[in-house]
Amino acid sequence: MKRLKYFIITFGCQQNKADSERLAPFLEKQGYFLASSIDKADCLVINTCMVRQHAEDKIYGLQKVVKLLKEKNPNFKLILTGCMVGAMVKDLTKKYYRKIKNRLPLVDQFLSIEEVGFDIPARRETKEHAWVVISNGCNNFCSYCVVPYTRGREISRPWTDIMAEIDCLVRAKIKNVTLLGQNVNSYGADFIKNNLEKRKYTLPDGKQVIPVMVKMSMGRKRIPTLFPVLLEEIAKKHFEKISFLSANPWDFSDELIDVIVANPNIDRYIHLPIQSGDNSVLKKMNRFYTVEEYKKLVTKIRSKIPNAKIGTDIIVGFPGETEKQFENTVQLAREIDWSVAYISMYSPRPFTASAKNLNDGISRKEKSRRLEILDDIINKLPRIKNP
Repeated sequence: MKRLKYFIITFGCQQNKADSERLAPFLEKQGYFLASSIDKADCLVINTCMVRQHAEDKIYGLQKVVKLLKEKNPNFKLILTGCMVGAMVKDLTKKYYRKIKNRLPLVDQFLSIEEVGFDIPARRETKEHAWVVISNGCNNFCSYCVVPYTRGREISRPWTDIMAEIDCLVRAKIKNVTLLGQNVNSYGADFIKNNLEKRKYTLPDGKQVIPVMVKMSMGRKRIPTLFPVLLEEIAKKHFEKISFLSANPWDFSDELIDVIVANPNIDRYIHLPIQSGDNSVLKKMNRFYTVEEYKKLVTKIRSKIPNAKIGTDIIVGFPGETEKQFENTVQLAREIDWSVAYISMYSPRPFTASAKNLNDGISRKEKSRRLEILDDIINKLPRIKNP
């Protein structure tokens, strides 16, 4: 009997990469073996991303390849999973479901990533590093972001499950781990939001912690989180390096900074998305901080962690972004001196507030020009480093 083989293509963020590491053993449990290349596979799994239109277009672009593989192998199976499928499942109108079915007629199965779960140990890409998912989904509803509509509301993974996986990694002598979540530093907020009056949380080992309430801008208060506590517990496991992605400025607490300071094995690279250097644009983006608050936070981090390196995300060409507003982002880039910036051109995403309510009136040519300017300032040109 022929041994059926699978191959996985992953698009998108680190969380998608972590999902694919769980997809592999999920398929092997069904009798598949890993193929060395796509043309030797009987089953192709495409783990999709739709954070930008460009990412979605890549999926559509694979249809010619899939058609040839199906012609060559009549039993060839195509499975689609990831964010596109998440949006299909969560869209109660079924309009997006019908759109994807029509545009991708060669798909044999739409697999929700939630069906994969965490019961089977992941197949790690390397023996040196491991992605560890600590939460999934997002409650923040930034006006441009489709994540709440693909992954749903934020759900923290149980503390005991995370620590069990961490202990397995220790036994496997993994040196480096990266903790993942769409808003990683809000981990545990859903555990304690119904007990705010008690202001304490009991860990599985019986230890009681009192998370710090983080007050933010625009009159909004963030629910206390357990991320500083979780990070400190994992730091005790003596990994060589512990990183985390992706943090958000609005709940990056003093408590979290203190935990980083106290533990040298926590990565000194901190990814802190700004998205825009203009307050009016930030407000339209539904980001819960101002430029001034962001700068104050960066100053605080650098004063307490002198060797900290700050990275960021920036969107250029957000609907209505004027030249002056873009120049404010350019000026902020010169002031902050980010170590790296992941810069993207705005593209309207289904379900989002900006796609529904704002006109995407800035040309692709102009967006590209703005991207190049920032890329030259932050990522390409030599800069005077922070002392």
